[in-house]
Amino acid sequence: MLGANHTKVKEFILRGLSNNEDIKPFLFTFFLVVYTFTLFGNIVVIVLVWSNSSLHKPMYFFLGNLSFVEIGYTSSTVPKMLSGFLSKVNSISFTGCFVQFFFFFFFGSVDCFLLTIMGYDRYLAICQPLHYHMLMSNRVCFRLASICWAIGFLWTFVPIILVSQQPFCGNNEINHFLCDTGPLLELSCVSDFITQMTSLVLTSLVLIVPFCFICISYVFITQTILKIPSASGRYKAFSTCASHISVVTMFFGCAIYMYVRPTGNHPFLQDKLVAVFYNVLTPLFNPIIYTLRNKEFIEAVKKIMRS
Repeated sequence: MLGANHTKVKEFILRGLSNNEDIKPFLFTFFLVVYTFTLFGNIVVIVLVWSNSSLHKPMYFFLGNLSFVEIGYTSSTVPKMLSGFLSKVNSISFTGCFVQFFFFFFFGSVDCFLLTIMGYDRYLAICQPLHYHMLMSNRVCFRLASICWAIGFLWTFVPIILVSQQPFCGNNEINHFLCDTGPLLELSCVSDFITQMTSLVLTSLVLIVPFCFICISYVFITQTILKIPSASGRYKAFSTCASHISVVTMFFGCAIYMYVRPTGNHPFLQDKLVAVFYNVLTPLFNPIIYTLRNKEFIEAVKKIMRS
């Protein structure tokens, strides 16, 4: 799959975020700090959810899965980005490029599906409170999470196979800091309309369909919350959804802008900055957003610090 006979290009050159040698030490330090805090924050969430019995609830189970995904998602690109800041020629082998592409697309897809399930969990908790524990039992949670991982894994193979079979025989410089569908297709010797459209449709589906399900969930959630007679009750119900809404807005907003659009020439710098936001910064913000406003998480941290 990764080494087709017609392929002449043996490696790609990732041009990264900047060619300015003076700014690279600053960028390296900044992204190293961001990556370190991302790993630390998401590992803390996983450890807290795993070790604290008060967090053994569906919402936190999916949050633990999401943190694991965020670690893989950002780790698929940031280490290579960091090494690029330290080297004069940031090269990546043909196989390595598509391995990165696979894990980037895989973790990104699972991220979309998990955020959808978390929206469904909020819908059940607010709209079906009497049946919540039956509809979202431990067995159901495990099955839903397993389905997210399985579909994300299988879904990824189609674009990987299609793009990797394209002939790359000329320019091998990717004007990006990662191997992604658009930049790779632009380097192909042949403009394959079927491959371009199939990749666009698959990527659009993995973003638009989950996002629509999340929006539908929140339509019903909003209708239910507005029927709550007390203002404090409405505020409490909305506050349980605020973190999820913030994460969904950041991730899907940037990803839809990047991928749900026709192929062609787009501003490289703008695309890179947007990619940095949803691939590097969003995994950093997620544990912060979900924990700082959550009393149960704060109590779990205090409990560990006291022990």
